Amino acid sequence: MSTPAQRHHELTQIIARYAEAYFTHDDPIVPDGEYDDLVKELRALEGQYPELASEVTSTVGGPLSTVFSPVRHVQSMLSLDNVFDEDELRAWSERLVKGLDGWENLRYSVEPKIDGLALSITYDAGILQQAATRGDGRVGEDVTNNVRTIHDVPHALGLVPGRLEIRGEVYLAKVDFEELNATQRARGDKEFANPRNAAAGSLRQKDPAVTAQRPLSFLAYQLVDLDGVLGLTTHGETLAQLRAWGFTVASETQSVVGAEAMISASSWFENHRHDLRYDIDGTVIKLDDLAGRELLGSTSRAPRWAIARKFPPEERSTRLLAIEVSIGRTGRATPYAVLEPVVVAGSRVAMATLHNEDQVREKDVRPGDLVIVRKAGDVIPEVVGAILDSGIERGPAWRFPSACPVCDAALERIGEESDTYCVNARCPAQQMQKIVHFASRGALDIEGLGEQRVSQLLEVGLIRDVADLFALRVEDVQALEGFGELSAKALVAAIAAVREAPLSRFLVGLGIRHVGPVAARELARAFATYDALADASLEAIEAIEGIGPVIAQSTWEYLREAETIARISTMRAHGVVLAEVLEESTLASTLAGRAVVVTGSVEGYSRDEAGAAIALRGGTSPGSVSSKTYCVVVGEAPGANKVAKARELGVPLIPASSFDELLSTGVWSATLE
Repeated sequence: MSTPAQRHHELTQIIARYAEAYFTHDDPIVPDGEYDDLVKELRALEGQYPELASEVTSTVGGPLSTVFSPVRHVQSMLSLDNVFDEDELRAWSERLVKGLDGWENLRYSVEPKIDGLALSITYDAGILQQAATRGDGRVGEDVTNNVRTIHDVPHALGLVPGRLEIRGEVYLAKVDFEELNATQRARGDKEFANPRNAAAGSLRQKDPAVTAQRPLSFLAYQLVDLDGVLGLTTHGETLAQLRAWGFTVASETQSVVGAEAMISASSWFENHRHDLRYDIDGTVIKLDDLAGRELLGSTSRAPRWAIARKFPPEERSTRLLAIEVSIGRTGRATPYAVLEPVVVAGSRVAMATLHNEDQVREKDVRPGDLVIVRKAGDVIPEVVGAILDSGIERGPAWRFPSACPVCDAALERIGEESDTYCVNARCPAQQMQKIVHFASRGALDIEGLGEQRVSQLLEVGLIRDVADLFALRVEDVQALEGFGELSAKALVAAIAAVREAPLSRFLVGLGIRHVGPVAARELARAFATYDALADASLEAIEAIEGIGPVIAQSTWEYLREAETIARISTMRAHGVVLAEVLEESTLASTLAGRAVVVTGSVEGYSRDEAGAAIALRGGTSPGSVSSKTYCVVVGEAPGANKVAKARELGVPLIPASSFDELLSTGVWSATLE
């Protein structure tokens, strides 16, 4: 066990190393959340043992780069103190009221905390004179020539007397980040790990011409009136003035009165963080009254009138224990990481996807490595990469297995695809996942038939295929562990209830490659019965609107496989109807005749479910953007090409948070710039 002094020394050394990597080299070693935890631990230690107080906890930023000339800020660019939950935010608000001698009805500005690079731009008589990074808070780096290349930084403000500092954040919008990495890939260059690193590295280029090629943006959030000539009295007035001069100001900023309204506004950002066009890791809350700010003042490192509420980190580091391979219903072999459990974005993560063989090779993660795990919202956790330490010897590189871990059949890559497949169609893992998919909510939605139950039924030999589900008897199910008479009757009844389900749901449930809910619905509407579809020619299937050659070929081949013919025959023998119920939707046709493209993930919907929701309102959901597209719904990690095409054609871009509004009304109240 180390002494407090020893732990303090250890923390200061680690934090200094991490700070230099982050602030000076734009190449962070660990996720931000873990850096914050270390600083929090150090401050707590110094609070308990004041004699250990150091410069680390009072320092802003990190060491300066030697590439740029130093610039001393006229007013220090302070950092912000952090809070992590509503109670801490409420306590901060109470300190403000106390510090202002009981002022009531305080107004707050609640703004997104963008994960970018802090910048100060000085104007004299309205003309841009100098731009500097935050640096250590007192001295920054002169990046004037580079900043002049940023498209939304005005070079002149008009006839404005005196000296001003415009402070804000240089960042890369999500779409621009994707486009930048696409360019890097096309050139064969290394991709950037995240938008913050890319933005910081792009701004701090020796050659401004390189910076000019990067799609940087600047978001202004503070106006410093160095000569006191403007006479502004509130923060809201300063933001309005910044907009009037042509600066971009966060349109999501909320001005509210009272602590509870402020907390609610902050929580709104946490709930909608993935709907914004830029990455945020929290909110910044500021007292609106500028005179009140003067009364409250600042500590050596942070203003008392502002606070940052940090959201649960979406990246954490943990130990990679092993790399295993799972087999899906199509036979696809997906590598995944077995991890020392860690809490990421508020949930416990013990496994994370590694996508495919190429991704494992590119990331070069190995069992035993300390790795970074990311989980953004409802997205499946993934391993970002390894944290390498030159002093630690790594294990051997992981190799993709040549045989299926379940049935020992060969694992093969098909053509130029990056995915690997088990070639045994009767592989038990494939069979189980096919049945699980058949019973899932997106297909037949058979209540009580999850993965555990399917595994149990397969293990005792009651089923081997989805068709066998319809032959299950109550007495057979009742004999299984965990079942009683009532639960057995409920399961058999749930299966019986889907015998007359629409053909479109069966087509989804059968797992035909490339056929999701939208394609299944078009096929079912066009042919009405399974027999008509099975008898159709390839040309007839391909002629259906919305069914391209890939889907048509996959469907036509599936219908003619001997295994499929036997499966359908068994289902028919057990009373399955396999016909479409051609009823009018009870939902309003809010999107009748309109094409809505969805790109990226939308909370609460899979890709197929989003398309189905649009179709149920009379619309279509094509895979590409054209001049006929009504709008593009932009979710998490959108396709850069689709967004760029929409902008080129003037097609409205709407955030995923407005998707439900679009479905119910056919219009939207929020758009993306």
